[in-house]
Amino acid sequence: MDRPSGGWVALVGGGPGRADLITVRGLRLLQVADVVVVDRLAPRDLLAEVRPGTEIIDAGKAPHGHNLTQDQINAVLVDRGRRGLGVVRLKGGDPFVFGRGGEEALACAAAGLPCEIVPGVTSAVAVPALAGIPVTHRGITQDVTIVSGHVDPSHPGSTVDWDAVATGPGTVVVLMGVAALAEISRELVKRGRHPDTPAAVIHAGGTPDEVVLTGPLVDIARQADEAGIGSPAVIVVGDVVTLRERLAGPRPAAG
Repeated sequence: MDRPSGGWVALVGGGPGRADLITVRGLRLLQVADVVVVDRLAPRDLLAEVRPGTEIIDAGKAPHGHNLTQDQINAVLVDRGRRGLGVVRLKGGDPFVFGRGGEEALACAAAGLPCEIVPGVTSAVAVPALAGIPVTHRGITQDVTIVSGHVDPSHPGSTVDWDAVATGPGTVVVLMGVAALAEISRELVKRGRHPDTPAAVIHAGGTPDEVVLTGPLVDIARQADEAGIGSPAVIVVGDVVTLRERLAGPRPAAG
């Protein structure tokens, strides 16, 4: 692949965990980058694909601590791009699904830097799929709602319409919600979801460390707590969870 000319930034979605689930375009840009600014949840095995001498900047952003703040990340992208370097901002999942990619793209636009968006396979759909749970299925549900669980539903700072989420008929997928899982499940039941609604918590989906728990919504937080499930995890609520029993059989070996 020919390198883009001049300084440039690409926001690349690395996919849901496995290095081989990145897009072809994302991989090719990674292989020609001068600088890679990598997120905590980006597939770290992809760093083996970069050229010798490539600058690797670990942006970190753990739930309760940051290697770099968002403003610092924006500044790094602009600084390296203005130096005439090719910069890949490597993220987990998709840059625009709770990935703050929009903020980084706006920072580049304000600085007059070319910024390419390379969509990634979002964990909201891919992680359940890899665990044998389709988020939609004919005869079960035709809609899916993806919400951030980063803020406790009872917190005044939450902007999610939890009443609508609870009473809607479709699948609910919650990202960044494992720390508040007890509150989320309790609020969903209080606001109208049946306590026995099938639910799943998928930890480290698509990786060798994957753990999948299933159970009724009213009890799923207790199960996750007893199993020591932490971040990253994807939560799925809805009748599609029952399909896992038939779809999560043996998979072909990765080539």
